[in-house]
Amino acid sequence: MTLGEASTSLLGSTALLFEAPGETDLPTQQRIWVLAAEAETWPEVREAVPGINNLMIAFRRPPAKLDDILERLRSCWATVAPMPLHGRVIELPVTYGGPDGPHLPDVVAHTRLSIDDIVAIHSEPLYPVYALGSHPGYCYLGGMDPRIATPRRKVPVLSIPGGSVSIGGSQTGVSASAGPSGWNTIGRTSACFFDPVRDPPALLRPGDAIRFRVSEVIR
Repeated sequence: MTLGEASTSLLGSTALLFEAPGETDLPTQQRIWVLAAEAETWPEVREAVPGINNLMIAFRRPPAKLDDILERLRSCWATVAPMPLHGRVIELPVTYGGPDGPHLPDVVAHTRLSIDDIVAIHSEPLYPVYALGSHPGYCYLGGMDPRIATPRRKVPVLSIPGGSVSIGGSQTGVSASAGPSGWNTIGRTSACFFDPVRDPPALLRPGDAIRFRVSEVIR
């Protein structure tokens, strides 16, 4: 199904995926955040979960009038303005290279930049949190400088520790817990991104931002 240039698809009988048109960028994500907040006020909606360029809507029960919901989505998407960035800025100290950043040499080889250049470029931007997903507490970030973009690894690593800072294609991210990864790990932070006894359990949420602070560079 299409909503103008956007599209939707059913996820079973009690969920719907709305996919925004165009490339992934901050203004699109900001509109998705607004759409999520609006959809969660609808009586038949149990939860609205922002993703990268998409929004998953879970219903309390299979909707009797799906066309009405699609029309509301169409109307809302056509009129929503991007939500201003008003979240927190979290600084994360990072040790780059060495045992905590085993793939930094691979990023050097691909980009032909020096270690110092890569660290400086990576730690310069303010990275907005686009969405949470993949595993509890994990943040999808925007804002990485394309000069350090590096393809994902052909053979994934079976396990990297929580707090690993990595580059995968045109994105960077931080693993919230230990697990497999196909990204290039260039450093590590000690921050705890998910704690089930904390309220809320996730450290960050969409609209927040991360700034990586250079703690140490190991060559």
